[in-house]
Amino acid sequence: MRILLVEDDRLLGDGLQAGLTQAGYAVDWLRDGEAAVAALSTESFAAVVLDLGLPKRDGLSVLQWLRGRHDATPVLILTARDQLEDKVRGLDLGADDYVLKPFDLDEITARLRALVRRAHGRPEPVLAVGEIELNPAARSVTRAGQAVELTPREFDLLHLLLENTDRVLTRRVLEEQLYTWNEAVDSNALEVHIHHLRKKLGNELIRTVRGVGYMASSGAPTP
Repeated sequence: MRILLVEDDRLLGDGLQAGLTQAGYAVDWLRDGEAAVAALSTESFAAVVLDLGLPKRDGLSVLQWLRGRHDATPVLILTARDQLEDKVRGLDLGADDYVLKPFDLDEITARLRALVRRAHGRPEPVLAVGEIELNPAARSVTRAGQAVELTPREFDLLHLLLENTDRVLTRRVLEEQLYTWNEAVDSNALEVHIHHLRKKLGNELIRTVRGVGYMASSGAPTP
């Protein structure tokens, strides 16, 4: 899952990017509000971690702009501001959650998992399709109760497909959600990962929709 981190403190931003990357997220880090607006205008993210005290354009202004264009991307506000009115205003402008500095990285990752889960209308913490179960918190996958070893990229791709079961995801959407701006993507990388997932999980789970993209299939007829 791809996260946009908007934080102007270099030390904190570097630590957050490293920690969230280690937790399995593809993290793009920006340091001012204008850059965040430019990125959100053209690309999609699973969630945004947004500081309030940003240069050029503050976090509340970015949030108001985002919701003003009817963009429902989950937003986790991360700030040192502890005034009640700041919290209330941020939530009223459309923030989904609010964490004060200093914070614990495990709490941030848990809150992001919850935000992504709710954004997909899923109350359960574990994704299950047929005999496949994926646990985002543990980053584990089982098939018929047996553990399946996946590479980090295979896990991220499977997670993305299962979050959108029975919905076709284009190659562009998949690559946007799996890779950051700083990563080079081989032309056949996605096909290679799909091939490996099918070998490990069976051919029935992931369908190719020719000329469009891929989808995880529940086996039920698609609308």
